[in-house]
Amino acid sequence: MAPAARIDPITACHVVSVPYPGRGHVNPMMNLCKLLANSKPDLLITFVVTEEWLGFIGAEEKPPNIRFATIPNVLPPELDRAADMPSFVGATQTKMGEPFERLMERLDEPVNFIIADTFLFWAVEFGNRRNIPVASLWPMPASVFSVFYHFDLVERNGHHPFELCEIGDKRIDYIPGIDTIRLADIPSIAHMKDQRLLRLALRIFSNLPKAQYLLISSIYELESQALEALKQELPFPIYTFGPAIPYLNLEKVTSFSTNQSDHHHYFDWLNAQPPSSVLYVSLGSFLSVSSAQMDEIADGLRGSGVSFLWVARGEAERLQERCGEAGRVVPWCEQLKVLCHPSVGGFWTHCGWNSTMECIFAGVPMICFPIIMDQTTVRKHVVEDWKIGLDAKKDLAPGELLGSGEIARIVKKFMDLESVERREMVGKAREFREATRRAVSDGGLSVANLSSLLNDIVSFSKEN
Repeated sequence: MAPAARIDPITACHVVSVPYPGRGHVNPMMNLCKLLANSKPDLLITFVVTEEWLGFIGAEEKPPNIRFATIPNVLPPELDRAADMPSFVGATQTKMGEPFERLMERLDEPVNFIIADTFLFWAVEFGNRRNIPVASLWPMPASVFSVFYHFDLVERNGHHPFELCEIGDKRIDYIPGIDTIRLADIPSIAHMKDQRLLRLALRIFSNLPKAQYLLISSIYELESQALEALKQELPFPIYTFGPAIPYLNLEKVTSFSTNQSDHHHYFDWLNAQPPSSVLYVSLGSFLSVSSAQMDEIADGLRGSGVSFLWVARGEAERLQERCGEAGRVVPWCEQLKVLCHPSVGGFWTHCGWNSTMECIFAGVPMICFPIIMDQTTVRKHVVEDWKIGLDAKKDLAPGELLGSGEIARIVKKFMDLESVERREMVGKAREFREATRRAVSDGGLSVANLSSLLNDIVSFSKEN
């Protein structure tokens, strides 16, 4: 366990946070903890991760009052969790609880409060047994929470999961907080013939009413209807604290420069591009598309004539050769900072929630290319509800490749600065950018919610 900052044990509050071991869960949990730690320097936060994840994030910069503690990996790191997601998710539900409890026994400081990912439902049981308040952190949209929480309505209305892909265009209006939604826009695991992953996801809600709080990494202005519906139904406070992205680390807009760790000099390249001329492309850090689809994207981007910066992880070198000088392909970048760069005019995204929130914070429109889970629902919001993007998979059959010719057409149209459709998307994106930044400014609702949560943590600490 890493040493903590020197904190007075008499006045300090001790919070233990434990995220589900996935990038889309660890990042918002850490960003929430950084916000809490910066707001109250004498707050001690023990951030519990698997040994594998300590290797991923252990060297990242964090406030001195956040320390790491580890539990064993739920599965050997060499196993391909993407190929067998049900086994990995199931292991987080059955193999993390016991080592977490053993770790709690070894901590020197009493624990006053627990923040646990909603997927780790066993943490609520532990907190109840020890009389420790638990806040359940949902790192996805409130609407997706509502879909899963009310999934019995889908089944009671005769819409069986394995049939959803066949009747995807049918709209339903019985999910609280959502006016209407296509069955195709319900999280994709509901469409799979293998229902193991769906059943594991639904299982997490069994203990939720026993928690003391629900925290959602969204902002009220984006999802007011879904949030109000949940507040009417759930028996505890619901706090939105989004966007749960690293905006605290964002430097001034004038400081876009290459740092020592950037061997690809992508900021130097971006600095040389005209305003709003570059399409940023990233399809996530975990699940991705096939190599064949990547090749079609490369050929389509090259054929569009649009400049682009593409994060392609392990395939960056191969795809750079295929793209030639049409754009830059890199294995990694500072995504939020890139999205806020004045030369970036759009984002081709898999619609992961954290990436979407970063894009909204930056105020640029999106090309939506969802892959799995909540990404299909996020696409619905971006395209249909918020009108800040277009759907690249609109006419694509399940499993069908999006061809390079169609990609070139979509990208060229999307990045046409004179297009009326684009101007409307940009205008809406800027409105949401301002709403998001107000939420995290003094007097904003996200700031107020964080303050309320922190006050409650302090109150529980004094009671204990």
